[in-house]
Amino acid sequence: MKKLIYMDTENRGFSVSRKSEKIKEIYLDNAATTKVDERVLKEMEKYHSEYYGNASSIHDKGEEAKSGLEKARKIIANSINASPEEIVFTSGGTESNNLAIKGIAFSNQNKKHIITTKIEHDCVLNACKWLEKQGWKITYLEVNSEGFVDVEQLKREINENTALVSIIHGNNEIGTVQDLESIGKICREKNILFHTDACQSYTKENLDVKKQNLDLVTLNAHKIHGPKGVGALYIRNGIKITPLAHGGGQEKGKRGGTENVPGVVGFAKAVEIASEKEVGKMKKLRDKIINGIEKIRGAKLNGSREKRLCNNINFVFKGIEGEAIVGYLNEHRICCSTGSACSSKSLEPSHVLLAIGLKPEEAHGSLRISLSKYTTKKEVEKLLKVLPMIIKKLRSISPFGGN
Repeated sequence: MKKLIYMDTENRGFSVSRKSEKIKEIYLDNAATTKVDERVLKEMEKYHSEYYGNASSIHDKGEEAKSGLEKARKIIANSINASPEEIVFTSGGTESNNLAIKGIAFSNQNKKHIITTKIEHDCVLNACKWLEKQGWKITYLEVNSEGFVDVEQLKREINENTALVSIIHGNNEIGTVQDLESIGKICREKNILFHTDACQSYTKENLDVKKQNLDLVTLNAHKIHGPKGVGALYIRNGIKITPLAHGGGQEKGKRGGTENVPGVVGFAKAVEIASEKEVGKMKKLRDKIINGIEKIRGAKLNGSREKRLCNNINFVFKGIEGEAIVGYLNEHRICCSTGSACSSKSLEPSHVLLAIGLKPEEAHGSLRISLSKYTTKKEVEKLLKVLPMIIKKLRSISPFGGN
């Protein structure tokens, strides 16, 4: 049998034998990625085996691919109350965020100020840090203990040199959902472009680019049961943006390179089959998990309880390492994470948890559980049965957990 070795704070190793491989896997890391829906796979297959042409070719095979591409563009545009020509397809959320932030910065060389927050996804923060090295000034807004942006600080920080405000919609770690409408109103009144990263919230929360005064919106497929490696950026008509990739003029010159037609078609299918019923189901299971975990001594919910993504649960457990919790859950074939999948291998505490006021040692004790439409009540009950036993076990061997 395989064994995992964990080390406590006094460097005393202990081993855990792997449970029977016959135990059904319970996947609760859907904020990292989701299982592709069978209907999505079926739709994509047509564009691999039958409509496989290059969408830029003018022959019949090319036209077949082009037709699928434009149909998908319309579906995604309609889902956020946009026009099809405002949708640019990319390789995913990271590229879309970089295109939005760097593309606007490069197009506004006379305005070298960008406002973002301390709780953005790493790709946004790293893009901003890179721009700082190129001479741009970046303001990182504070958030309160639940992860909400201070809109009064936003108003104070906007000035005549501000080119862009970029604020995440639903946070990928703690699930807090920002009020885009109020933020968008401020930006529009100040004539400042407003971008939001909506990768986690897309199809789960309302997105209306007109009502919420959104100028740029990042979307991706693999968080909503679509394929990996495909995303989109909404760019409001009239906005000048410098492309990051130059090629053969695809995507109206905003993103060069042969389009990933099967991926785009799969993306649109995932959007098409998303439903409010599934969101309601996830909310009920989310609340069941939150209520159950709150009964564990020393467990504290991170983020807002009310204005929270339907599939996100994030707790910190006093005196216990989050990695140890994830390791033990994995022994029971339950897949969870300690934070963002993009930085889960880092030994640094979560920047999001630090931003909401947790101490580094507290941030290291976090557990993120994220649901999908496939999550069942039986799986949730198994988690709620196993997790308290794991916490008890870890506390019994921790020099800090007994307090």
